[in-house]
Amino acid sequence: MSAVKELRAVARDRVGKGAARAVRRSGQTPAVIYGGGDAPAPIALDANEMRLLIFGGHFLTTIFEVEVDGRKTRVIPRDYHLDPVKDLPLHVDFLRITAGQTITVEVPVHFLHQDTAPGIKAGGVLNVVRHAIEVEAPADQIPEAIEVDLSGVEMGDSVHISAVTLPPGVKPTIDRDFTIATIAAPAGLGAKAEAQDAAVSQAAKAESDAAKQG
Repeated sequence: MSAVKELRAVARDRVGKGAARAVRRSGQTPAVIYGGGDAPAPIALDANEMRLLIFGGHFLTTIFEVEVDGRKTRVIPRDYHLDPVKDLPLHVDFLRITAGQTITVEVPVHFLHQDTAPGIKAGGVLNVVRHAIEVEAPADQIPEAIEVDLSGVEMGDSVHISAVTLPPGVKPTIDRDFTIATIAAPAGLGAKAEAQDAAVSQAAKAESDAAKQG
């Protein structure tokens, strides 16, 4: 898990579309902190800082400590909206978190040892079925990524969630042994193999027919 990051914000005394536009014109991003049994708290954050954090990666799995008027609140981002043209952050939703709380979050998948995987070295292609996995995790122990080790994975093999070691307290929300990735034969190699199998089958059929006629 990455370290808790600090954010400075200011309280917003007005909400609504007009107020949000005014916040954006001042170089800030409107946001809200909700959950934890307290009333939603509208805030504003520096727009440039938010853009860097969002595009820096792992934003939705990072714990932040937001300081507003000297009071700090531990939160995790749950959603954000970007301007479709300028890619500037339009709004961010933060969820309050408390010690011992378990939350549902999507964690990206990282594949290890691709360069030494037997199936890839033999010319196979890594086919990623899931780039991220939704898990339940302690709020203070969210993994930055789920690491999938491809050592020993051969061409034609599939990697399932049961083969992955997850951190303590972390479990998938899907209650079945789903596939994360496969190593498939290249399209040309697969077609060639199918053609060879078909030719062998035809030859065997021809020999069988000839034997019956003889």
